Amino acid sequence: MGRDFGWLWAAYAVSAYGSGLGFGALPLIAVQVLHAGPAEVSVLAATGPAVGALIALPLAPWVEFRRKRPVMVAMDLARCAAMATVPLAYAFGRLGLGQLLAVSAVVAAAKIAFGAASGAHLKALVRPEDLLVANARFESTTWSSIAIGPPLGGAAIASFGPVVTVVADALSYLLSALGITAIRTVEQPPPQRSGRGTRVHRRPAGGGLLDGWRHVFTDPSLRPLYLNNLLVSGLIMATEPLLAVLLLRQLAFPAWQYGLAFAAPCLGGLLGSRLARRVVDRHGRAWVFRTIGTLRAVWLLGLAFVRPGPIGLLTVIAVELAIIVNMSLYTPVLATHRLERTPEHLLTRTLTAWSVGQQLTIAVLTTLAGLLAALTTPRTTIALAGLLALATPLLLPRGHHLTAPGPEAAPAPTPATG
Repeated sequence: MGRDFGWLWAAYAVSAYGSGLGFGALPLIAVQVLHAGPAEVSVLAATGPAVGALIALPLAPWVEFRRKRPVMVAMDLARCAAMATVPLAYAFGRLGLGQLLAVSAVVAAAKIAFGAASGAHLKALVRPEDLLVANARFESTTWSSIAIGPPLGGAAIASFGPVVTVVADALSYLLSALGITAIRTVEQPPPQRSGRGTRVHRRPAGGGLLDGWRHVFTDPSLRPLYLNNLLVSGLIMATEPLLAVLLLRQLAFPAWQYGLAFAAPCLGGLLGSRLARRVVDRHGRAWVFRTIGTLRAVWLLGLAFVRPGPIGLLTVIAVELAIIVNMSLYTPVLATHRLERTPEHLLTRTLTAWSVGQQLTIAVLTTLAGLLAALTTPRTTIALAGLLALATPLLLPRGHHLTAPGPEAAPAPTPATG
């Protein structure tokens, strides 16, 4: 797909592997360095990304009407600078939980803005027929970084101290920014905001904040796909902390087995993403949404039946593998469909709205699951999440619009000028 896509992919890969190495680094530092308790660690894990999502929301209209590569570089540099403050504060003995919360929020906001700008730029950089392959390559990179990064990061922390992976993560964002600057394709001028026949050069007004959600909820295929994705991803992510408690505390799994149970299935992401184009060519996009969309949700209940010992370990690996294979096949198809159904002048706001809604849903469901687990048991809460996941396929769309491209030529809605 060309040299410039190669640079974009390389930039994504280096930051993904850096994030894989630094996976869970901030909560780990909170525990090991600041001696934070469970409540403080939970606040760090849930509140930081949620605040970051709220920060990213007003950035969306600003990003929409600017060239995307400079925005991507700026977001990489912002993440690099934020992460670099952690080892510096640690070296001078000034590190605190408030700083970790701020870093988590800044990184989350920059990640959402980067992802929105990157998705819009990808659509302009590759041919329409190559979008699915490009998204599948990003998906495979994501899962391989999760499979490889955390075990290497854990070994690095054991050998060199608690902040070494944060340093690696910060450097990865710097390298990503350099990779993006190596792209040589001339970027087209960003869409212009206009109203009543007059081009408006001012910063978009507050009404633009909701344009992404407005587009999602008025599109006949994006609306059900969005609601389905919110619930499926939210329920899966809400069970992860509870599964950690169940495996490590109640079932007494050794730490290496716990790491293996989550790292090994991520290799299934390579398989699913590689199959995406082939499956769509053979069965069609609508079949992927209905069938694979259902299969990615039905396995979660199996985690409620985990038992001690090798059989329990194999159960977790098998269930996680089934979920990840189906998710990694489904996700690039969904990402491609979303790009095709969204007009150019709404791309960044739509992608931002999608990410913000997903992040906030995960935070809310994770908090509710934690409260329910405190009142009952982690196993009971995981079982309830699995049962709720069985109902999510009812939200999947059916109809001819699953394969039809979006109205790219549709005129932009007349905006408020403030």
